Amino acid sequence: MSQIEIQTEDGTCPSYVYRPTTPGPWPAVLVFMDGLGIRPAMLEVGEHIAKHGYFVLLPDLFYRAGPYEPMDPKKVFGDPAQLKILREKFFASAQTPLIMKDTKIFLDWIAAQPGVKPGPIGTTGYCMGGRLSVIAAATYPDRIAATAAYHPGGLATDAPDSPHALAPQIKSRVYVGGASEDSSFDDAAKARLEDALTKAGVEHEIVTFPAKHGWVFRDTPVYDAAQSERHYETLFALLDPVLKSG
Repeated sequence: MSQIEIQTEDGTCPSYVYRPTTPGPWPAVLVFMDGLGIRPAMLEVGEHIAKHGYFVLLPDLFYRAGPYEPMDPKKVFGDPAQLKILREKFFASAQTPLIMKDTKIFLDWIAAQPGVKPGPIGTTGYCMGGRLSVIAAATYPDRIAATAAYHPGGLATDAPDSPHALAPQIKSRVYVGGASEDSSFDDAAKARLEDALTKAGVEHEIVTFPAKHGWVFRDTPVYDAAQSERHYETLFALLDPVLKSG
């Protein structure tokens, strides 16, 4: 892993790059972090994906809020004051239009890297990053060929900017791994997203993991080792046929 800085229209975005040890060219994956920011457990995701043969870019989407110490999910979730800071400072700095503007720069940066396989890439995201992963697929349909979202929230709501309404713009394959216990993506929302993707002709799969929101990361109170490993299996089952073929 190497840490770099990517210049955006709004500042400097610290980012993490992972290169496979196998010879290139490598297909690429852009990882949208979860709502707890960059920390060891988040960085491990990039490492795991790279070991499977992918060039990985993991940007710090909270860069507009300024430098911060790695967050401890167990402390954040148990402290109303820290949750307030997370919402009002960090989430506010990572609004969807801003991140989609950044995403073009991330995609351009990836495309310019030696060793990266030309053509569309894959994305995966977690929690808020899962929502962003789906929106990115709709925003840049010719540049993203495989889209994953794990324990995402807010994918099918009544809001005018709900991602499910963007389904007609998506060209990539989509895999959504929801949690069995997650009020931000309940059964009604899953059905609504399923209907939107089906009507739009998007090749997709929506699966419910028997776990709680946030199960992928080992530092969360709801971490589930077996389901976390299963998430990687499903991610590579999505990415490999699309990005490693040819």
